[in-house]
Formats: sequence, structure tokens, C-alpha cells
Amino acid sequence: MPFPLEPSQEDVRKQALLALTAHFVNQGHPTQYAPQMAAASIFQADLELRNAQFSRLLVWLRDRHPELYQEAVDLSESVRQEFEKRVKADY
Repeated sequence: MPFPLEPSQEDVRKQALLALTAHFVNQGHPTQYAPQMAAASIFQADLELRNAQFSRLLVWLRDRHPELYQEAVDLSESVRQEFEKRVKADY
């Protein structure tokens, strides 16, 4: 008997978006805004997760590989500056 197929990440994302959209509608939010609210909520949670992951990685580098820590912090700062310049250039 074959194993059931696990849903792809895309399937999981779609299901989460639909479930969260339904939750917002059930709370009384307008149907036309609920999908955007759900997407924004998921996006915010993803940003918070990535921030936590990055922070943990920097602490790990500081503690376990101090010789690389400052270089990682400098690289992170340069990425932030490049991103900020791109955002400013787009507006």
C-alpha cells in the first residue's frame, strides 16, 4: 500500500491562507479585505520567524565562531544598506 502524498509547501500555504481568510470573515471583517488581511498576517509571521532565525544564527556565531562574528555582522549591515538604497530608488 503506497504512502499518502504529503502536501507540498505551496498546498500548505494555500490552505493556511484560505483558513485564515475564513477566520477573518467569521470575525466579521469584510470579505473583500479578508484575503489581504490573511496574507499580511502570514507575511508578518514569516518576517518575525526569519528575524528570530537570523538573530539566533548571529548569537551562535558570536559564541561558537567569534572569528567570523564581526564579518557576519558587517555583511548583514551591508545587505541592509543595499536594500535601503534599492527601496529609496524605487520611490
